[in-house]
Amino acid sequence: MAASKDAAVNKPDPAQAADKPNTAKATAKGKGIAVLEGLLGRESAPVIPLPGRKVEPPKKAGWQPKWLRKLRWRHAIIGATFLGLVAVPATLASLYMAFIAADQYHSTASFAVRSIEGGVSGDILGMFSQASGGSTVSDSYILMDYILSERMASDADRRFKLEDVYATRGLDYFYGIGSDLPIEDKLAYWRDMVKVSFDHASGIMQVTVKAFEPTQAQELAQFIVDQSDNLVNSLSLSARNDVLRAAQDEVLAGEARLSKARAGLRDYRDKSQEISPAEGAKLAVQLIGGLEGELTKLNADLATAKSQMSEDTPRIRVLKTRIESLEQQLAVERQRLGAGQKGTSDAHNPNVPDVAGRIAEFEELETEREFAERAYTAALAALEKARVEANNRQRYLALFIEPTLSQMAQYPARLLNAFLVALGLLFAWGIGVMAYYNIRDRA
Repeated sequence: MAASKDAAVNKPDPAQAADKPNTAKATAKGKGIAVLEGLLGRESAPVIPLPGRKVEPPKKAGWQPKWLRKLRWRHAIIGATFLGLVAVPATLASLYMAFIAADQYHSTASFAVRSIEGGVSGDILGMFSQASGGSTVSDSYILMDYILSERMASDADRRFKLEDVYATRGLDYFYGIGSDLPIEDKLAYWRDMVKVSFDHASGIMQVTVKAFEPTQAQELAQFIVDQSDNLVNSLSLSARNDVLRAAQDEVLAGEARLSKARAGLRDYRDKSQEISPAEGAKLAVQLIGGLEGELTKLNADLATAKSQMSEDTPRIRVLKTRIESLEQQLAVERQRLGAGQKGTSDAHNPNVPDVAGRIAEFEELETEREFAERAYTAALAALEKARVEANNRQRYLALFIEPTLSQMAQYPARLLNAFLVALGLLFAWGIGVMAYYNIRDRA
């Protein structure tokens, strides 16, 4: 009976038996949430002890604030480099641009290289753009290189003494130029102070010159325009002479050839004493024919006279004398026609050509003279055509904006330069920091 009573006393209450499973579930759920919070890194999460792992007691909070306790030495070094490499240099650059950099004035001029052969345009812009397209583009690029060349810098230095024009103002040693510099350093400084832009579509070129005085900037811009004009005229004249030189050489050669042909023809006529051997031959043939006809008539008269009278009669002797004279004259004319002799003394001279030889020689000289005349005429026409083309291809500088006189200093761009300096330093510093963390993470 006692045992049954104890069993009855130790027997759990039905309500308590129902609450135990709920309490076990709540305890297991609380441990799961704590483990998840530990994986997420929350400091309030309990640390689950693992077999063989010592659990360190939580550190006691000191007097330092929470954000300060997280700082490390690398953070301090990065902050120091930011101050030393970015903040301080950017501040100094801003102060330099604000209080030390000297004012700079600019002068602008706009012009275009034009050609006479360009078409006529209806608007003003076309007067400078349409005519300057095509072949003048190369001349514009030549002009751009010339403006920024050492030759231009040397000419400007001889004219204005660049070391005096761009001498250092006050403490502005950054934008000023030193003394006794070589031409290479002067050329680099010249290219910094002179800017040239070219619009390929319109053919318009713009030159901007900077100086510490507005009048000096204008004078330098005017000097550049004058030198550019001289260069364009020189190139145009050179191109014109190149085009005309070949035509002029042809004309000179034609003149020499024609003079030689005419001299040869004149020598032949002096030697032969006749204008044209062909015409002389025609006259000689007509003369011989006339003499032969008269001789035939006299022979007929002589035969008639002999049939009517004796040989000693005066008429027969006269007829015989006239026939003898005509035969001698006919022989002389035949000799002249056959051998071209002015007299009988050269009748048997082999060096004296006959009529056919004289005609051949004369025709050769005459052909050479005619060909030389035609060649000379063609050369003159080519020269005239080349002169017209050369005149049409002439280039000239069309200046439509004369060098301006600035009234307010617009250079240096203080805010922009200070911003660019700060941005550049920040960019370089950021690259360095990212490189450090990249190396640190991979080490």
